[in-house]
Amino acid sequence: MSALALVLASGGLSCSSKSSAPEVELAQPSEAETRALLVLPERFFLPAIPAYNPISAEKIALGRRLFYDVRLSAAQTQSCSSCHLQRLAFSDGLATPTGSTGQRLHRNSPGLANVAYLSTLTWANPSLRDLEDQLPVPILGDNPVELGVSDGARQEVLARFDADDGYRVLFQGAFPDSKSGATIDKIVFALASFCRTLVSSMSPYDRYVRGDKAALSDSQRRGLGLFTGERMECFHCHSGTNLTVSYHDANTTEDTARYPFFNDGLYNLDGEGAYPPVDQGLYDVTFQPRDRGLFRPPSLRNIALTAPYMHDGSIPDLRGVLAHYSAGGSVTDSGPFAGDGRLNPLKSGLIRGFKLNPEETEDVLAFFESLTDDDFIGNPAFSDPFTAE
Repeated sequence: MSALALVLASGGLSCSSKSSAPEVELAQPSEAETRALLVLPERFFLPAIPAYNPISAEKIALGRRLFYDVRLSAAQTQSCSSCHLQRLAFSDGLATPTGSTGQRLHRNSPGLANVAYLSTLTWANPSLRDLEDQLPVPILGDNPVELGVSDGARQEVLARFDADDGYRVLFQGAFPDSKSGATIDKIVFALASFCRTLVSSMSPYDRYVRGDKAALSDSQRRGLGLFTGERMECFHCHSGTNLTVSYHDANTTEDTARYPFFNDGLYNLDGEGAYPPVDQGLYDVTFQPRDRGLFRPPSLRNIALTAPYMHDGSIPDLRGVLAHYSAGGSVTDSGPFAGDGRLNPLKSGLIRGFKLNPEETEDVLAFFESLTDDDFIGNPAFSDPFTAE
């Protein structure tokens, strides 16, 4: 029996605890095979893929189907795709989403473009570093409830897939060494494999970087110059292949890894750095006062499609985002969240404010538009497989 079969036979969440996996090596695809499966452009490094979940075409196919299947929620009302729409670069266009039982969530649904390259997953949890660690949260979590697969509902949900002839074939193809049917581990491993294929690399900006100088308009090139300049200082948090410093790949080692989180002065309820108690960012994990309001910098790929913005979706458009950063933070004049974020003592020193004239503002907004990858949002390999049936 392979290591994977041993892991899966337990039926528990062994995928989220690497130390519990048996020390037996699984066959790993070659770099060329992995690149082909992920359709990686030459200039992209391989993403970091855990050895306990080697990627395969069969897992990708299973994961894609599960991603779009409402039967993965206990109430059969939502799928992963309910909050991650391909046409919106796998975001949802809402300030914050609603879970499968009607519970309102507190955080904005991020886009999933190049999610495999993020050094941490979710807005503010340093411990979720692999997709296999993160995916159990929306599936099994109860605070908040997303897909709502509680302990009491788990067997019922798994039985739906075991009763489906098509799924039985898919699970067996993806996990040929396993004698059991559907398990949460298998679902997580397959979803992680599919999510790693969500590679965005064909925006006008990408073509420009590859040498096509006509790919950007004059306005977009000026905006790029402002974006990467010291006046705006955007590049300190949004640089590199994925336009975020929250980045890792197969070459990243523990001594070179970065797990960045920043306070950008969005709130300051008490003059001492307090954020709305419903979500105080990294503080809710560490309970360290200095971590109040710290969130992971998102990738800016396809940013024009993923409104509204910030961790709570509180800024409706990119013009508002520019206004926030140019002011060095946001001022909330009234209500329970009133306060001057510009004076937040925990705010990053990089958020100092800047001045743009009207033409420069339009140039930066035009540059943001150049980050939209039409091939990505229209790629049939990422689309809903049920619509083709």
